[in-house]
Amino acid sequence: MKFSPKSGARRAAPVFIALLTGASLALTACGGTTVNSGSGGGGGSSASASANPDAPLKEGLKVAFLPKQLNNSYFTVTDRGGKNAVGEYKGTFSEVGPSEASASSQVSYINTLTQQAVDVIATSANDPKAICSALDEARKGGAKVVTFDSDTDPECRDLYINQATAEGIASTQVKLIAEAIGAEGGDIAVLSATANATNQNAWIELMKKELQKPEYSKLKLVATVYGDDNAQKSQQEVQALLQQHPTLKGIISPTTVGVAAAAQYLSGSEYKGKVQLTGLGFPSQLKEFVKNGTMKGFALWDVEKLGYLAAYAGAALASGQITGAEGEKFKAGTLGEFKVGAGGTVLLGDPTVFTAQNVDKFNF
Repeated sequence: MKFSPKSGARRAAPVFIALLTGASLALTACGGTTVNSGSGGGGGSSASASANPDAPLKEGLKVAFLPKQLNNSYFTVTDRGGKNAVGEYKGTFSEVGPSEASASSQVSYINTLTQQAVDVIATSANDPKAICSALDEARKGGAKVVTFDSDTDPECRDLYINQATAEGIASTQVKLIAEAIGAEGGDIAVLSATANATNQNAWIELMKKELQKPEYSKLKLVATVYGDDNAQKSQQEVQALLQQHPTLKGIISPTTVGVAAAAQYLSGSEYKGKVQLTGLGFPSQLKEFVKNGTMKGFALWDVEKLGYLAAYAGAALASGQITGAEGEKFKAGTLGEFKVGAGGTVLLGDPTVFTAQNVDKFNF
């Protein structure tokens, strides 16, 4: 969240709030054989490509995870899920990435992975366009590209693993802040990750549409700021928001780093309990803040499963079980079967809302 230990989300302290990205995607766990009809995937499969759903997963696949940035709690968890999956199908896992989540910071790593002839690149894009040329070269070299959490332009990858629908994430975030503030409403702000983050921007635009609904007529979005998935900068942005908008009643931070940093700041300030906070974050990071009154609730998906699913999707592509065409099905280890939706997308599932009543039940 960069919900973001980033989505994005990013990228975010281990706190995540259930949110949705992109247009609604249909990912269904289903049985049966692979269906090859429908439109192609994100541009990776050619019209003549054919899938063999009965093909075994290849052993020894070289799978590289390239998160938005390393040392980000969100991506530490997603990549752990990917590593577990790769171990199950006897592949070789590696993780590389930049220390800062800037638009072009991932390009050199993709180029190196291309030279190393990896079979699968699983990445969360810092920018939807900046890494496309590098990914195109990787795919020409034979790599399958799977994006997760934050997508590239669809033409630049084979599949996108969507953590939740963008509409769902946006509506959940707005509902949570509205409930926290109460019927009187008031001014609210968004603390995002980076200005170019695909998932964050999609959620924010859908939040604006959600706020136009009659039930949210008393909420007014007065500012959107960017903490760049850096805890210190995120706290500085929160401090500036409070100074520039003295009537502020709530903050939405759909990034795990941002929401954790904001919670930490508000918890030790005079604004605790007065300025409400929600977002996408890790239960392990935000637990103390929903218990001490800094927050009333937040959301997130199962981050480890997101990385696990991305790794299995990459293996299915590299093994020829699927091409990325709409309607194809593949099995993702212990998660069961998934279906490729329109635009080469696969949906993980619904997000979870965490409160003081249920947060202790979760350990990620």
